[in-house]
Amino acid sequence: MVEKSLWTQQVERDPNHSHWYVQRFKDMAAEGADLHGEARMIDAMLHRGARVLDAGCGPGRLGGELARRGHTVVGMDVDPVLIEAARTEFENCTWVLQDLAELDLPAAGVTGSFDVAVAAGNVMAFLAPSTRRTVLTNLAGTLADDGRLVVGFGTGRGYTEEEFFDDARDAGLAESVRLATWDLRPWTPDAGFLVAILERSA
Repeated sequence: MVEKSLWTQQVERDPNHSHWYVQRFKDMAAEGADLHGEARMIDAMLHRGARVLDAGCGPGRLGGELARRGHTVVGMDVDPVLIEAARTEFENCTWVLQDLAELDLPAAGVTGSFDVAVAAGNVMAFLAPSTRRTVLTNLAGTLADDGRLVVGFGTGRGYTEEEFFDDARDAGLAESVRLATWDLRPWTPDAGFLVAILERSA
């Protein structure tokens, strides 16, 4: 049994947290907020009909938009409320209830590798610290030979970029691109946010 994620611990403290999170993005969409910056970037990296793993998919915002743009999407999350929301709103994707630290896609009937795996929405920062390297190793194992892992999170949430890249190297991943935003602004040491594109090490 792996250590519970910080997200799961938060939900145990506040059982309404997941429902609040789902509603938050519905409200933002109703207000006209741009919720698809991550999807635009990921889409630009892919050929049509690519296979995408949305790791820590939440209620499906990113994966659902990538499916709308013509990709085959499998999303997974540890939170049953979020997975149910994704299944309800985005029926053209495959949504899997699993902990990324105990990733077993074949057990969920999902086979084959992915052109891109993406962990957006501060997924890495919500993991239990003891599982970060395991999750990166698991995600690396889902990639096609030329596949890429894209990760975005705030570096002020208890997981620095140096710690992240050390874990990524130990997980068999090599840094390809380092950015400060999903709209491709260059990374700087005071950026406060990291978007990293990683490839499997040679």
